[in-house]
Amino acid sequence: MNLPSSRVYGGWLALVRVLTGLIWLIHGVPKFLNSTVFMPPNGFIVTYVQEGIGKTAGPYHDFLVGVVQPNIGIFAELVRLGEVCVGISLVLGLFTRLGGLFGILLPLDYMAARGALTTFTDWSSIDACMALLSAISLVLPTGRVAGLDAFLTRRRVVRTAVVPELVPERPLDRPTAPP
Repeated sequence: MNLPSSRVYGGWLALVRVLTGLIWLIHGVPKFLNSTVFMPPNGFIVTYVQEGIGKTAGPYHDFLVGVVQPNIGIFAELVRLGEVCVGISLVLGLFTRLGGLFGILLPLDYMAARGALTTFTDWSSIDACMALLSAISLVLPTGRVAGLDAFLTRRRVVRTAVVPELVPERPLDRPTAPP
């Protein structure tokens, strides 16, 4: 049995990358189109952060209380912009490894805000799935097939000239092969 070629694998990986990017766009674009539903002072992000403060403890809780809550508007913009940028990156195949990295960090942050990083059942959420799908683009070069990364990472063939070299050696006194 023969395995498929690297081109076939690359095509499937490109499809996974594009579909992951579309999911990110499906989540991010409505946050721009219906900003009153998401943005402060009455949007979903305010409730999400308040619930996160109640469900978390330790340094992350302190981060939510001391940094995120006072600057909720900035963090809301970062969330929706991050989701759309990750989606664009993965759909276009442009800077896919960076898009994959942020595609991992965003859902892990969402899970941490829900206090869901420590329970096994919460690892079966859509956020965990998005982190896993985004990890594929971080680890594998998914943007090199049907993506703009292919144009950024073209490899030039560097041809080096072969230069003959004479190494002086003393002549052999006798044959070295066994009789």
